[in-house]
Amino acid sequence: MHYADIKKIDIANGEGVRVSLFVSGCRHHCKGCFNEIAWNFKYGKEFTDETINEIIKDLDHDYVEGLSLLGGEPLEPENQEALVKLVTKVKETYPNKNIWCYTGYDFEKDIMPEYQTSNVTKQLISNIDVIVDGKFDESKKDKKLKFRGSSNQKIIDVQETLKNKGIKMVRFTD
Repeated sequence: MHYADIKKIDIANGEGVRVSLFVSGCRHHCKGCFNEIAWNFKYGKEFTDETINEIIKDLDHDYVEGLSLLGGEPLEPENQEALVKLVTKVKETYPNKNIWCYTGYDFEKDIMPEYQTSNVTKQLISNIDVIVDGKFDESKKDKKLKFRGSSNQKIIDVQETLKNKGIKMVRFTD
């Protein structure tokens, strides 16, 4: 896997201050994508154990609430194994920090069938707290939306959804 960027302090891609990893590779090619350069799977730097260690170190601050995975597309099959290794280590090291994942895939139609049949997808999704799902739709773009670019995207509480076997949306209190 390759990655386009790591933001050590990010307040735009999830609640609180976050470390954000922008992976490379995406097949969605959404019109108006903010990170079109990361569509190429070979763009940026190679993701290594040193990269994981760097992210773990970046998360080691009380003011950092968690990790956000963006892209490109984190849930492309080519990216999942490396991300399983990362999210597993994050959860082992910082069980109280949360992990957000932004994906163009639809949670119910695309992700859950893979969760049922792929051990890699199951392990990855089981370590994610919040998924912002759905392709960016330029015709539904709304700058007033919190933590998403277009109104068709959902912000899903993954752990509650897996427990209750029904989509549970994240509710914000402000």
